[in-house]
Amino acid sequence: SRAEGGVLSYNEFWYERGSQLTQDKRTSLIVEPANGRVPLKDDVRKRNAENGRLMYLGFADSYEDRTLADRCLIGFNAGPPMTPGAYNNNMQIVQTPGHVVILNEMVHSARIIPIDGRPHGVLRQWSGDSRGHWEGDTLVVDTLNFRGPTSLAGSTRDTRLVERFTRVDNDTIKYEFTVSDPNSYTQ
Repeated sequence: SRAEGGVLSYNEFWYERGSQLTQDKRTSLIVEPANGRVPLKDDVRKRNAENGRLMYLGFADSYEDRTLADRCLIGFNAGPPMTPGAYNNNMQIVQTPGHVVILNEMVHSARIIPIDGRPHGVLRQWSGDSRGHWEGDTLVVDTLNFRGPTSLAGSTRDTRLVERFTRVDNDTIKYEFTVSDPNSYTQ
């Protein structure tokens, strides 16, 4: 059934339209490079454009040609890295003595992140292999060993992601991430 004023079971109550601006009113969440654009290599940019065009038209040679979100393996905003979407941006963070768990509303994925100093494993996973540690009041999560692309278009299994979670106040967590992938990005 269709919700009044919405699509399928979503109505305006559930959507996050991005109507609240950051203090500096920038139009991109990307702060490095300064132009706010993802520094993709030219061949990756062309491949992304072609893949997007084909998927929009409904063409795919196999299920593997579909995005991880299309295949419900990773939510489009659940990450890692977590990027905002139109809905289901809520998360819950729980800490135990040796782990942090990040539960995302989108696809209800739970990342279990050891914070006990153990090294990364070697098993490649859809959400990568995460290890965390505290730097003062900031939780730093280092993720590598992705099975394939991440939730970022153009990324590959060689992506390395470093996320930083800093509690600003009772209602706000500052979330920053740095992505490196020699196959996809120029910087």
